[in-house]
Amino acid sequence: MTHPAETLKGGPRRPRPRLVPLPLLLPALLGLAFLVVPLIALLVRTPWSTLPDQLTSPEVWDALRLSLLCATAATALSLFLGVPLAWLLARTDFPGRGLVRALVTLPLVLPPVVGGVALLLALGRNGVVGQWLDNWFGVTLPFTTAGVVVAETFVAMPFLVISVEGTLRAADPRYEEAAMTLGASRFTAFRRVTLPLIAPGIAAGAVLAWARALGEFGATITFAGNFPGRTQTMPLSVYLALQSDPAAAIALSLVLLAVSITVLAALRDRWMTTP
Repeated sequence: MTHPAETLKGGPRRPRPRLVPLPLLLPALLGLAFLVVPLIALLVRTPWSTLPDQLTSPEVWDALRLSLLCATAATALSLFLGVPLAWLLARTDFPGRGLVRALVTLPLVLPPVVGGVALLLALGRNGVVGQWLDNWFGVTLPFTTAGVVVAETFVAMPFLVISVEGTLRAADPRYEEAAMTLGASRFTAFRRVTLPLIAPGIAAGAVLAWARALGEFGATITFAGNFPGRTQTMPLSVYLALQSDPAAAIALSLVLLAVSITVLAALRDRWMTTP
């Protein structure tokens, strides 16, 4: 209810702007500068006059094509494996579920190079699983384009699982229960009720996984190598160009920066707004 004095003054009184204490403002501004200045430096030092020539070179297009192809394939594989895994963690109760969740999220904090070494030991030609893939099916994953997809999936899928699991926990399970009481099987209820309900969370997780796969470096170079046209993705191309052609490295970095900004813009309404 509006106070009469406020009505006489022309409406409700606006809250006064809060003053930020100086001991908090200075570190906050320094933190902002620490994050923003390198990005500004990248834009300032970009060779804009030669940028079209840099971006139209065959090497750049090969790396970009391979990056987009592998990131998309890794995202599709993450969706195929990660959505059921997220449902398992969110909707079922089984012994050791906390341990399983910890193992699923481990690649988020694991150094990517360590992940690449682990993949080599597991899926390499003499690996724990890779030796059987090679002997039985003639499949060799390391240092191939398929190896790039595997490495990117290993580091990107946890982002999808976390996003989908959180969406599943927020969704009301009574819709699934109602569908099952009407005769639907649990899988049918998942396919016809749950999936449409959590579609925004799946889409957001897929975008995050795709962006993470696109920027993957450590696991890729360790498990798949750095072979132009076959395993050399955009981050690997930036690393290689930085040693011989810094202008090309800056141009490639600008492309990845533009992709990252696009991803943030796509996720703005979901994670970058305050209630």
